[in-house]
Amino acid sequence: MGQSPQGALAGIVAYGAYVPYHRIQRSAIAAGLGQPVGDGSRAVASYDEDTTSMGVEAARGALAAAPPGWTPDGLLFATAAPAYLDKTNATAVHAALQLDTSAMAVDLAASARNGVTALRLASEHGGTRLVVASDLRTGAPASVDEREGGDGAAAFAFGPSDSNDVLARVVGVGAATGEFQDRSRLPGEQTSRLWEERFGEHAYTPLIDAAVADAFKSAGLAADGLDHLIVVGPHSRAVRSAVRRIGASKDVLADDLSSTVGNTGAAHAGLVLADVLDRAGPDEVIALVSVADGVDVLLLRTTEALSQRRPARTVADQVTSARDDLSYTTWLTWRGLLERQPPRRPDPRRPAAPPSLRTVDWKFGFVGSRCTACGTRHMPPNRVCVECRAVDEMEPEPMADATGTIATFTIDRLTYTINPPVVAAVIDFDGGGRFKCELTDVDPTSVAIGDRVELTFRRLYTSQGVHNYFWKARPPRDAVTA
Repeated sequence: MGQSPQGALAGIVAYGAYVPYHRIQRSAIAAGLGQPVGDGSRAVASYDEDTTSMGVEAARGALAAAPPGWTPDGLLFATAAPAYLDKTNATAVHAALQLDTSAMAVDLAASARNGVTALRLASEHGGTRLVVASDLRTGAPASVDEREGGDGAAAFAFGPSDSNDVLARVVGVGAATGEFQDRSRLPGEQTSRLWEERFGEHAYTPLIDAAVADAFKSAGLAADGLDHLIVVGPHSRAVRSAVRRIGASKDVLADDLSSTVGNTGAAHAGLVLADVLDRAGPDEVIALVSVADGVDVLLLRTTEALSQRRPARTVADQVTSARDDLSYTTWLTWRGLLERQPPRRPDPRRPAAPPSLRTVDWKFGFVGSRCTACGTRHMPPNRVCVECRAVDEMEPEPMADATGTIATFTIDRLTYTINPPVVAAVIDFDGGGRFKCELTDVDPTSVAIGDRVELTFRRLYTSQGVHNYFWKARPPRDAVTA
């Protein structure tokens, strides 16, 4: 049922998005399969990325753009491809963002619908919630999911609707649910099974009509009052049907990023909404229609504050700052669909729980220490200053947002990795501090001493069912061109 505008107790006060660096051209997929699969490209999470790490990156962008003093009282993490089962994935995101322990962290998993569900739950809460939606779409070779899917994440910070910090308010909602099986994946399976598309379109049609009518009624609006129309979902035929049935003018239809990013499942409604907010003006109405396991509609109205707090990196910036020469076989290897012989070295050891807990601020938050006597930075944090030898004269030094320069590096072709070679570098951070770490999203043939880098949250490896998350360095995305 629809909800009156008065029921919308929270609004969006900041947002961020993350589109991975790598793309695979659909022509490369076609060459690997020996059959046509369409034009354009899709975003591909790197070998060291998953939905947790991508969610961290999107959330960092949202937090950087949040109003001064804004802190979340809860974190909602939505994904259809959780890195863990029987363990909350949101807690790793929570730790990497250094959120207060009083802020709850919960998962909304198993369905592409959960991304827009999290947005609605946060808007109805009335407090300060952080919504993070992240997905990694892997399809069986030659499947629709392989061809049309994509990887990415989006994050939204919510605050009281009457605040001057609100960028967009939810003014109307609608939803419709029905039980039908157009796609399914059993626990433990990597790819989904899909029914023929005509069936899905038939099942979605009455739900589209009901949800859209509910939303327009709750807001006192009609299709001709929209400035932006977003229609997304993993069922492309049902999405096209929804666009026709809504009846809005073609010039308000937003780019769904299908030709450049692909459909990012649970993250896609948020990702396209972020792209629209990057370009929208004040007092404009945005209709967000998600067609996934039912239909959800959010109607939002932007405010004057939108132009003041957009993220430093727009979705368009990330779409264009990419590397698009990924091979089909490399992509299959990264997704575990093609097993290759790794470097013949011992497999990495499983990360142990007790030391991970003791060093959680360092391991997940990249918090070092600073000597209060002489100002020296230490990474990892030390009790004894390496410069002045002061003991226990330290204060926490958050370093996740620091930038630096490559002082020296090596290319290691023997270390265990599914994506050889490993590029390891010594980083000199601006303001002091030196640290050795892996580089990611780099071409080993073009790395040079003096290159600028920033930090990114990644997965070092997975061993015996445990993911080893930590921080790596990468070239700033602003400096990369397609």
